[in-house]
Amino acid sequence: MRQLRPLFFAPVLIALAACSPQPDPVDDGDPPFDPATRTDATLPPAAPGDGAAPASEEQAQVATAVLEPTEGNATRGELRFEAANGHVRITGQVTGLSPGGEHGFHVHEFGDCSAPDATSAGGHFNPDDSQHGRAGQGEHHVGDSDNLMANDEGVAEVDRELHGATIGDGGSTDIVGKGVIVHADADDYVSQPTGNAGDRLACGVIQAL
Repeated sequence: MRQLRPLFFAPVLIALAACSPQPDPVDDGDPPFDPATRTDATLPPAAPGDGAAPASEEQAQVATAVLEPTEGNATRGELRFEAANGHVRITGQVTGLSPGGEHGFHVHEFGDCSAPDATSAGGHFNPDDSQHGRAGQGEHHVGDSDNLMANDEGVAEVDRELHGATIGDGGSTDIVGKGVIVHADADDYVSQPTGNAGDRLACGVIQAL
């Protein structure tokens, strides 16, 4: 009987071994993906439209203008136009104004400052054929803006808005390529078609960045 015991247990051991869970096969390929160690070389290509807007779209939202004095005047300045909150915000500085004076300030229909008095810039930019008025308050030209206020040194810090204007979209309200004018007198926001703002002290052309 003792000689038969090993033969009795051998089938039992084989059966138990067959039922035991087997270890997963070893993967000799790439290691598991780890975001902490991912490099740019392993990044998938960005889908169209993902990420930041194309440079052309960003640039279309900003423009500048350099104001040069008209004949016999000393007014000059640098302006920045930027799309913001559905409007166009104008910032910058204008010098050479009458100390403490108030001066009309508009975008005009042509980017042409060649005439000595800048009349080559035409009238106010008015693509909607509206009445002249005050920006943001009833009917007004797209090129209408609030007056500039000069300090005692004849310097105006510009922070104004155009309502209804756009930058670089090629539409009827696009101000790129238009002229910008500083006038000798205050705009009364009522008189047609210019607000009785007087002579043109400086002129510049709006250019997209």
